[in-house]
Amino acid sequence: MYFDKKFRSQLKDLFLWRRDVRRFKSRPVDENVLQEIISQAMLAPSVGLSQPWRFIQVDDKDLRQQIIHNYEVENDKASKIYTDEKASLYRSLKLSGLKEAPIHLAIFAEHESDIGSGLGRQTMPETIHYSVVTAIENLWLAARANGIGMGWVSILDPIKVCKTLKTPDNWHFIGYMCLGYPQEEHLDPELVRAGWEKVLDTSKVFFKK
Repeated sequence: MYFDKKFRSQLKDLFLWRRDVRRFKSRPVDENVLQEIISQAMLAPSVGLSQPWRFIQVDDKDLRQQIIHNYEVENDKASKIYTDEKASLYRSLKLSGLKEAPIHLAIFAEHESDIGSGLGRQTMPETIHYSVVTAIENLWLAARANGIGMGWVSILDPIKVCKTLKTPDNWHFIGYMCLGYPQEEHLDPELVRAGWEKVLDTSKVFFKK
């Protein structure tokens, strides 16, 4: 299969517009659209075709509030590792859209599943996690292609997330996602605009031996 120059250009645009969104409109996301982007997420590669991704849509208000409280506690802890101007800048950052996002999606990797019969996992069992992360990237791109923004909330205690959602013992928490239509559109990362960090040049990360 060969894709023409126009498609490749559009694909690059999709990569560029895939931003970590934290500011959402109240507009709901159609359930059919959500199911479609999840089905596209499931096209991701997985070790031994294990398909270990497990998605939980969190709609219950009490459960959402527990997740928000989890975030607030952990964010307060995180803010204390910085000092002076960095601490002030950290506290000014908007690091989640948990209160605004129409959709909360908790994503897990199922360990010890019979699916895939363990192929490829004997030497590197962590590839189960990597497989789920590739599904998350697919989800992000599929959402963006539908005009939907997504933000990954990493400032959470994973053990508490599992307890809140009462997940099986062999489900490992990978990420908590907020999805919805973005209030703003930006090509550059918010942390760049805020002055927190810069995007690295390829020469800083690509090496030959």
